Amino acid sequence: MTETLQDQAEPVITTTEVAPLPAVPESAQQPDSFAEPVAEPVAPVTPAKSKNRFDAVQPVLEKLFELHPQLFGERFLPLKLGIFQELLAAHPEVFKRDTLKAALGVHTRSSRYLQSVAAGQKRHDLQGNPVEDVAPEHVFLSIVELYQRRQARSPEDLLPKLRAQLINAFEKSGLTRQDYLARIGTPAEPIQALLDDALAEVEQQRARRAALQKAFETSGQSVEAFADALGMRVRDVQTALK
Repeated sequence: MTETLQDQAEPVITTTEVAPLPAVPESAQQPDSFAEPVAEPVAPVTPAKSKNRFDAVQPVLEKLFELHPQLFGERFLPLKLGIFQELLAAHPEVFKRDTLKAALGVHTRSSRYLQSVAAGQKRHDLQGNPVEDVAPEHVFLSIVELYQRRQARSPEDLLPKLRAQLINAFEKSGLTRQDYLARIGTPAEPIQALLDDALAEVEQQRARRAALQKAFETSGQSVEAFADALGMRVRDVQTALK
């Protein structure tokens, strides 16, 4: 349990070598919901302050682990919006507002939690049931925050990996380029240039799939015959036509 909690208390890493996170539009922020704290400005945290902060909320984190292991146990899951209020209402004799708020802040700023958000997993309620999708802007912010943390302590250039994650996140969002950018805001360099490149690639992929779909519909052929005529694998054509 100690190792798990130490993972939960990992501080946000801030350096001058990486771009700051863009601000989420005000409409996307929900006070006390602890949707994604990476959407809020985060002050640099020294190791000593981080340790003191963790020590102060450790009993609360342990209680959360005990009461809701499906959410705060070995596997972290994105929390539903408003779960802060639900925890207070469900356990009024256990949690106090300020300490629970601080504990959830530590938990949702942990790399393990951000990884679950970046992966696009659904938000879960107190019973561990998936209830809603994570907003595209929160997926984006989590991806970028994790990149910043890893790049700060790695000699490897992680931008190619970040590009692949941004492509996947935009594709899964189902949004147009305009709507996606309206939700995530405008990041600073080098994230902005990489994001532009990733969005352009997804748009090209979508255009190719749309053209393939149109050609298939007008061909009057079976998928197998259509794939054979194009010299493509049937499985690839089926995937593109979904």
